[in-house]
Amino acid sequence: MDYILHNGGGGLCCKSCSRQDNKLNTYDWLADIPGNAEESDMVEVQFKNTRKGYFRNSNKLDLQKGDIVAVEANPGHDIGVVTLTGRLVPLQIKKANLKPDVEIKRIYRKAKPVDMEKYNEAKSREHATMIRSRQIAADLNLDMKIGDVEYQGDGNKAIFYYIADERVDFRQLIKVLAEAFRVRIEMKQIGARQEAGRIGGIGPCGRELCCATWMTSFVSVSTSAARYQDISLNPQKLAGQCAKLKCCLNYEIDCYVEAQKRLPSREIELQIKEGTYYFFKADILSNQITYSTDKMLPANLMTISGKRAFEVINLNKKGIKPDSLLEEVQPVVKKAIDLLEQESLTRFDGSKAKNNKKKKKKSNNNQPQHENGGQQQQAREKPKEQKAENNSTNKEIKGGDKPSRNKSKKNRRNHHIPSNKKKPE
Repeated sequence: MDYILHNGGGGLCCKSCSRQDNKLNTYDWLADIPGNAEESDMVEVQFKNTRKGYFRNSNKLDLQKGDIVAVEANPGHDIGVVTLTGRLVPLQIKKANLKPDVEIKRIYRKAKPVDMEKYNEAKSREHATMIRSRQIAADLNLDMKIGDVEYQGDGNKAIFYYIADERVDFRQLIKVLAEAFRVRIEMKQIGARQEAGRIGGIGPCGRELCCATWMTSFVSVSTSAARYQDISLNPQKLAGQCAKLKCCLNYEIDCYVEAQKRLPSREIELQIKEGTYYFFKADILSNQITYSTDKMLPANLMTISGKRAFEVINLNKKGIKPDSLLEEVQPVVKKAIDLLEQESLTRFDGSKAKNNKKKKKKSNNNQPQHENGGQQQQAREKPKEQKAENNSTNKEIKGGDKPSRNKSKKNRRNHHIPSNKKKPE
């Protein structure tokens, strides 16, 4: 059972994404903008697998992504699914390198039940037709492989997709196929990568094949791309499902070529006082080179940066042999960072305590002036009174008779009178 959204966007998806089982699916990021569909009368329609066409909506039909439509064909009509509308269609036409003088066909209508019956009947004959056509090609001793057969929506025409390494004369094959199937025959040659894209599948990376999801132009891939990236030349690992070199080998080749320029040549030998070091391996992106004292075996391996390698090469050119390949760098001790401390619930308590102390100080400074003034005045009067008492006692002692030391000591013991005060008469 198919679940259809009310916005016409297809099965279980948003309006801009369409169904995800379509190959070479285009994300329409302008789909939800009001008036986008009226900006252009061009519509992108997809047929079986990766075949797409561009048609003109001359009847001003209200088309949404995922609608099944009947379009003009030669001869008759064909059935396809709308995959893109609005402003992005002219950009896709420019990307497909369609010539401006090419005649653009039009959309007849949305598919009716009668159209869908003919379409399903024609599609049910495709597999049997492919098997029969392969037997006919083998009987004619043709060096070719028929990979897929696609019937037109009304069943009046069949497209045969074939793979061949050399030029094939299939004029006799077309006559035999027309007599056998009673339809108009069209032969299309495709490459191994295009065949893998039409079939689809999962790559060793765990994702869908690039040729089945987004890649439309196929660039030749050579083994030099693997050499630049230091990938072992294992044909089983380098080949994709099309039995050709993987297209993804070209994705990062420019980055590796640029990074290779920052490394010295592999043929240069580094000389130090202990002996000679030879190139063993290199990590191109991290700019690290490993040298060995033996040309063939990993012995006394030392890994240095590309910058250090150039420094040693320049010293060797001057006739200087350094003590070691390694740089004399003092280790920098880094403090351990506790990542869990950032999520601690008490990480702001220390700052709160400091803020509370500051608030208390400010409150003490902001007390009324008469209270602070009275306290300060009392603190000032106390030392004045003590000074006055001391001065008066000193004057009395100077004016009277001075008692002897022994006498004063006895008086202190008996009466506990301070030494600086005169005994009362």
